[in-house]
Amino acid sequence: MRIIPAIDILNNQVVRLLKGDYQKVTVYSNSIIEQALIYQDAGFEWLHLVDLLGSKTGNINIIENIREIKSKTSLKIEFGGGIRSYEDAEKAIDAGVDCIIIGSISVKDKPEFEKIVKKLGAQKIIIATDVFDEKIAVRGWTEKTEITISEHIKYCSSFNIKNFLCTDISQDGMLTGPSYLLYEKLQNEFPVINLFASGGVSSSDDIVKLKKMNVFAVIVGKAIYENRIKIEELIKIGK
Repeated sequence: MRIIPAIDILNNQVVRLLKGDYQKVTVYSNSIIEQALIYQDAGFEWLHLVDLLGSKTGNINIIENIREIKSKTSLKIEFGGGIRSYEDAEKAIDAGVDCIIIGSISVKDKPEFEKIVKKLGAQKIIIATDVFDEKIAVRGWTEKTEITISEHIKYCSSFNIKNFLCTDISQDGMLTGPSYLLYEKLQNEFPVINLFASGGVSSSDDIVKLKKMNVFAVIVGKAIYENRIKIEELIKIGK
């Protein structure tokens, strides 16, 4: 299983939100590159990088941060936040991003989304399926829809996209455990997708359980910053 540490960026700081609430921000570091270097030195291969302001406004704000991480580390980056057009996606790829995470545009602007898939290729894309009660939420989790996660996965899978990042917003930042039942349901319904689990991870036991479920990858953020899980443990479990 791929274990991917997260860096969420807001106002050029490493932060975490509680349940996606921009009014409930905890700052963990003022140096993004230092945090990235910690992950590289620990032995991680991938970094989950999120532009929180971009998610909310639809404008990418951290291109220079991406370039610095790519120039000073060997980390591969999966990046999300603010991608609302093919030009945005191309800008992120040109800055060094290895995979782009697409959420809102795959719901709100399907022609532009399909253009991105056609031009960049399905293998470069991770679909963010962020949910409240299994209904998709968009625009930095600020807008709920009536589209179910299953409906959306079926739609995106029709373009040969395999990578799906699923975050249960009710669990995110709560350190109360992942949404095992949701992930089990998705694994059974869509056995050929690569499921990236995100939200609620609070201990190494959570990650071991996800590994036993054959989840493709897990994103770990707050549990690292709150010292609930040691980085050395994560590396060991991921082997």
